[in-house]
Amino acid sequence: MPYLNDETHRSAGSVRRGGRPRDDRREGEILRAVLALLAERGYEGVTFEEVARRAGASKATLYRRWKTKRDMVIAALRAGPARREGPDAIDTGSLRGDLLALCRRLVATMRSTDGRTAMLLFQAGLEDPELCDEIELSLGPTGARLPASVVDAAVGRGELPEGVDPFPFEETAGAAILLRRLNGLRIDDEYLEALVDSVLVPALRATPLAPRGLPAGIFSGHPTPESTKDSP
Repeated sequence: MPYLNDETHRSAGSVRRGGRPRDDRREGEILRAVLALLAERGYEGVTFEEVARRAGASKATLYRRWKTKRDMVIAALRAGPARREGPDAIDTGSLRGDLLALCRRLVATMRSTDGRTAMLLFQAGLEDPELCDEIELSLGPTGARLPASVVDAAVGRGELPEGVDPFPFEETAGAAILLRRLNGLRIDDEYLEALVDSVLVPALRATPLAPRGLPAGIFSGHPTPESTKDSP
C-alpha cells in the first residue's frame, strides 16, 4: 500500500527546529478535509487552496507538512481509508492462500471508504501512474497488484511455472471486486475462493503459454491508454 515527508521521526512532544510543536489534532482536521474533497471532486479537485480554506488553515501550514498534492493525498489515505494494522508482507505458505489474502486486503480497503471515493481514486491512478506507484510503496501492498514476491514463492514451491505474468490478477481481481462493491453484491470468502480457484490460479498458470507478451493489467498502475496503442 510508512508515509515519508520532510520531517524526521521525533519523540512525542518534541519541537520542530525553527517552528512550533506539531499539532496532530490539527493535522487530522486537514487530512479529513482532503478526504472530503476526494469524495466530492476526485483527485483533480484536491488543491492546497481548497484544503486550506476548508480546514481553516494557511497554505503555508500545508506546505510545511507536504511538498506536493500527491504527498498530502497519500497522507490522508494512510490516516483514513488505507489505515491497516499488521505486516505488509503476504506470505501464507501457498499460492491460494496468498491470493486470498491479497483479495481480502483489497476488500477491506474498499470497504473502509465509499464506492465513489474508491472509483475516483482508481481513475486518478489511471491518469497519474506515479500516484498509483506511490500508494503501493507508501501504504504497502493494497491487494490490487500481484507482488513479485508472491509469484517467486509460488514458482519456488512448484505451484506456478516459470515465466508467469501478473496480468490475469491485475486485470481481473481488483476490477471484479470493485464492480461487485459498486453494485452492492456479496463479497465474502465463498466468493473470493471461487474467484481464486476458478479464475485467478488457472489464468496465472496459463500465462507462460501466451504466444505474445501480455498487456499491463488495469490495476498494474501502468495500463496502456487507447490513444497510445499502435495502429493495426
